[in-house]
Amino acid sequence: MRRVRYESTGGPLFLEEVPVPEPGPGELLVRCEAVGVTLPVVRKVTEAAEPIALGGELAGAVTAVGPGVTRFRTGQRVTGLCFGHGYADYALLREAMASPVPDDAGAVDAVALVRSGLVALGALAAARPERGEAALVTAAASGVGHLAVQLARVRGAARVVGAVSDPAKAAFVRSLGADTVVRYGDDGWGEPVDYVLDAVGGGLLTPAVAALAPGGRLVAYSSGGGTVQAYDLLVGAKSVIGFHMARIARGRPELYERWRQELWRLFGEGALRPVVHGEFALEDAARAHAAIESRSNLGKVVLRP
Repeated sequence: MRRVRYESTGGPLFLEEVPVPEPGPGELLVRCEAVGVTLPVVRKVTEAAEPIALGGELAGAVTAVGPGVTRFRTGQRVTGLCFGHGYADYALLREAMASPVPDDAGAVDAVALVRSGLVALGALAAARPERGEAALVTAAASGVGHLAVQLARVRGAARVVGAVSDPAKAAFVRSLGADTVVRYGDDGWGEPVDYVLDAVGGGLLTPAVAALAPGGRLVAYSSGGGTVQAYDLLVGAKSVIGFHMARIARGRPELYERWRQELWRLFGEGALRPVVHGEFALEDAARAHAAIESRSNLGKVVLRP
């Protein structure tokens, strides 16, 4: 089978031929039909001290199951998070991280919706939204952000603001239901909001906190770091809440599953529309990474083995 890997930090991605892996205890062997490309993986390729396995979200058909697997069978279509080599024709998926794909949904829908949607829904839940509040979503055109814009509206936001790096993305973000679109470098982001869902971090934290109304909440779920001045929180009685999906997946599996079911329900009702920026072949994985690095994507970036 084919698999994408690289040999040194920031090094080129290339295809190699390797044997199809055998599923171990509690594992599924999945023939990959779609693989999601995420910013954390792209960052690790360019920043991690040692090469990593290119994993992430995937969807496809189960072709074999390992000892102890009870929830899935061969031929069943699943989606889930792969911690090993996922940029491949076949990948191993832990049973605990897998969920079934409905019959009326495609593999690309599953990859674009489930993991990114879980992060968006989880970050939104951390903000404790109340109906009628105003929301601001940074990276509003990204794989997670474009779903967060829609979910904020579904959860009752009266006004949704999308923040983007490039004004060329404004029409796309408005098509998702945003009332207003602002650019990161703008002087002020308009009327204050009650909560911010921030996927960028870094220097964007200061204007994000400034955009909050008194008593507002900022949910930080970015791997981009950054610093918030305590005084900026104190004077407006504002708060910053960290959100990390792994903590929910490991410690609150029942909540994780409930969110997953809600995403599929909203998708089935037409209330949530995942958008795919582009579908790339395995040999074009470098181009897929470039789309993420340049922040030019509108929606999810997907590999199609």
